Amino acid sequence: MVNKLALGLAIGLAGVSMTAQANWWSKAKEAASEIVQKPEVSQAASQLTGFSNEELAQAFRQALNIGSEKVVAQLGASGGYTHDSLVRIPLPDQMKRVDSVLSRVGMGRYTEELELKLNEAAELAAPQAKALFVNAISSMTFEDVQALYHGPNDSATRFLREKTSDDLQQQMRPIIEQTLNEVGAVRAYDQAMAQYKKSPFVPDIKADLIGHTTEKGMEGLFYYLGQKEAEIRENPLEQTTDLLKKVFGR
Repeated sequence: MVNKLALGLAIGLAGVSMTAQANWWSKAKEAASEIVQKPEVSQAASQLTGFSNEELAQAFRQALNIGSEKVVAQLGASGGYTHDSLVRIPLPDQMKRVDSVLSRVGMGRYTEELELKLNEAAELAAPQAKALFVNAISSMTFEDVQALYHGPNDSATRFLREKTSDDLQQQMRPIIEQTLNEVGAVRAYDQAMAQYKKSPFVPDIKADLIGHTTEKGMEGLFYYLGQKEAEIRENPLEQTTDLLKKVFGR
């Protein structure tokens, strides 16, 4: 009889404990949502989550600043695009026919040089993104942070892309145009086209080197920024500040 009572009491206590834990976790999640949704969050809610709404916003700013600085340094370095198969800028689609024709007659070096020059131009233009990223990050509103907190692991990068793409394209395009000339891409293009037109019965080809290089250069920046953001959210080794550990390391 005593054993049955003890067993019943143990089961009852276990049930109470599990219920209490479930209730605590439910309240903690509600408190976290309150912190994100309401600037006037209560002290009790902040204690449950361990961070305030301002700390949450600042953590996202830190993550984006750290990520963008690393990405710009990585892709803006010599070989940043050229030697990276994930973001290397290919020839424009229109130039692939030129490449095929020239390669068949042993002159593929002309299009190979052109592709190399496109990547070099993007590497020289990449640092221009940094100032735009910093401005967009500093202007993040509380509503922006709310969406980022509840979004996927690259939500902050998506926000940055939405906010900066137009300005980034406008600022990078003239730099790309200038650097395409500086690195010899225009000369390489002219040489490739001159050799291509010597082949009989080939159609005329026109390629927008500036637009293509600008677009692909931006894609590379945002690709790696999304990777860095996910790493900071998920990998404790990438949470290099106390605030990042506090918010994302939980």
